[in-house]
Amino acid sequence: MFHWSRWLLFALLVLVGYLAIDSGWLGFIADRAQVASYLHSQGIEGLLAIILAGAIFTGIGAPRQILAFVLGFSLGGIIGTLASTLAAAIGATGCFFTARWLLQQPLAERFGRRMRQFDELFREQTLLKVLMVRLLPVGSNLATNLVAGCSGIRFLPFLAGSTFGYLPQMLVFALAGAGMGNADEYQLILSAALFVLASMIGVLLYHNQRARTLADSVSDHP
Repeated sequence: MFHWSRWLLFALLVLVGYLAIDSGWLGFIADRAQVASYLHSQGIEGLLAIILAGAIFTGIGAPRQILAFVLGFSLGGIIGTLASTLAAAIGATGCFFTARWLLQQPLAERFGRRMRQFDELFREQTLLKVLMVRLLPVGSNLATNLVAGCSGIRFLPFLAGSTFGYLPQMLVFALAGAGMGNADEYQLILSAALFVLASMIGVLLYHNQRARTLADSVSDHP
């Protein structure tokens, strides 16, 4: 019974993804003018729909920075940061459990070595290590979610590390979007300064041998 329920859930996820693509939602979510107009006309229900669409958008591997920029333009820097980070966290959650419950066998064939390496590296201090990976300028968000789901690590430290790790870049791009939306040069300057700072931190982290090993474990290359 559980076997069939898992595959039913997988079919439902595929259907939702197909409908999102077929109806143009994933293209729509990257259009800041359309999203701003939609949110203005639909209110809180529209925001919930955009967050769900953003979760699908980031969950299938699309750049979360685009989502942050669009929501920053539409909602302002702080609300845009929080909404886009929530969407990315939901996307990571969906990807994690899809991998853990439904795709473990095929992904083991694709990422077997990575999964073993991930287990060894991330089993202890999971939150801090996931946080470090999310802050690095390399590595794949999608591969991290899939490999983490197939590994034996606990979900809550993975989610917490991912969410806090997403925040700096989401803030940078949301502020950039807000600056564009309001023609506010100070927000653009602040976002540029934060981007440089975040990039420097990421580069410094990557030059650390331990961090480079973590990043290699979630690369999207075989």
